[in-house]
Parts: sequence; C-alpha cells; structure tokens
Amino acid sequence: MKTVFIDCSPKRKFSASGFIAAMTGCFVFGSKRKMKLRTKADHEGILKELEDADAVVFTMPLYVDGVPSHVLPFLKEMEEWCRNKGSHIKVYVIANNGFIEGRQNEPLMQVMENFCLRSGISWCGGLGIGGGVMMNVMRIVIVVQFVLAVLSLVMNGIDTGNFLDVQILLSFLKSLAEVLFFGCGIITFDIWLASCINGKKEYGKHYTRIMVPSFLFIIFADIFFTIISIIKGGIFRGWFSKKKPVQGLTEN
Repeated sequence: MKTVFIDCSPKRKFSASGFIAAMTGCFVFGSKRKMKLRTKADHEGILKELEDADAVVFTMPLYVDGVPSHVLPFLKEMEEWCRNKGSHIKVYVIANNGFIEGRQNEPLMQVMENFCLRSGISWCGGLGIGGGVMMNVMRIVIVVQFVLAVLSLVMNGIDTGNFLDVQILLSFLKSLAEVLFFGCGIITFDIWLASCINGKKEYGKHYTRIMVPSFLFIIFADIFFTIISIIKGGIFRGWFSKKKPVQGLTEN
C-alpha cells in the first residue's frame, strides 16, 4: 500500500500542515511519500507519485473559509488527470485553521468532497483541527523543554557525577505530558484517521481542537504571532513601508 501526503501550506518550512502530515505518517503503514505543493512546478512530480498510490492525504490550512488559492489550479489539473487515468485513489483531508473551533473547516471539506465527486475518485473524509497555530507552539515548547532537560543533566553530571538524575528526568516527563495533554484530542483523532487509511476505510468528517480555553488561546496566539513578527523583521514591519505602485494600473 502506498500513501502520498501532500503538504499544501504555502510556507516553505515549519508549517502546521507539514507537521501534521509528518505526525500522521508515523501511524500509517506501507510505502509513504511526502510531497510539497506550493507552485505549478510541483504539479507534475505529485501527479507522477499518484500513479501507483492507493491513498492521498491533503494537509492544508484554511484560508478565507476555503482551500488556499494556490491549491485550486492543482485540483483542476488533478481532476482531469483522474478522469483520464480512471483513478480509484482514496482521498483524505486534514485541515487546520487559526480559529479555536475545528468545525470552521467545514466549507473546505465541502470543496474537497465536491472535487472528489467531479474527479470520480473516493472521498473518504477528513479531520478539521481548530487552533492550528498551537501545533507549532507545542513542538517548539517540546524541543525547548528537551534541550533544557539535557543541559540540566549535563550540568548536574559535571557537578555531582550523576548524568541521569531521576528528578530532572521526571520533571521533563511531567512537562511533556502537560504539553501533550493540550493536543490529546488532535492526536486521538489523527490516529483514528491513520487507522482508516491503513484499513482503506472511510473516515467521515470529524472536528477537534487544541484543549485550551478560548480566552487563553487568544493570549497564546497573540504572543506567538508577536514573536514570529519580531523574528521576521519587527512588529511594525510593513506598516510604514513605502508601497510600490502596481505596474499596469493608472489613476482615473
């Protein structure tokens, strides 16, 4: 069995969609291929991988209550390709959004279901995840906790000669469990989806979210985007930048 994961995030790296695709792939058996869809140049390579695939898993963010615009040309090309090939591939979708409720992904699911109907391929359902930005926060926190635990073990080992202090290890495992708790709903539904892929079964449509109260989620999201903004060039990047006129447009 061959499963092709298509990461549809426009981001080059560190996207929630890419992370979810990698996480889902850990529970899927058989041959697996992960492809990146960002530009038209990616279309040919993806379609070639689909020739002998049994299932395809689209992972994508929700943009303006729908499919990201750069994905639509590929779906149009894939629709024609499926009809010409007489493909019987099974399609699963994992969508994530910046809202807290996973059900916000329902319009995107409807688009993908209609795409499958027009293409003559099997729509097997999808998973809608609310609070997708927190997926990136979670993996960053886990990495930071791991690095701090390793440094603590090293420093403690240099000081006492014991490089495997039980208290430090237990503290790390406790922190890890706390972080994973917030994603327990996503992990559970994701494993369920993977089991359906393995069994070539329909999954239906299910929605889940990060297990964080809404008012806390807003605070965490604001902090995350502020940090990202600073890293990318400053909080006010682009606000006061000089705008270049668009060629071809004239004033009336």
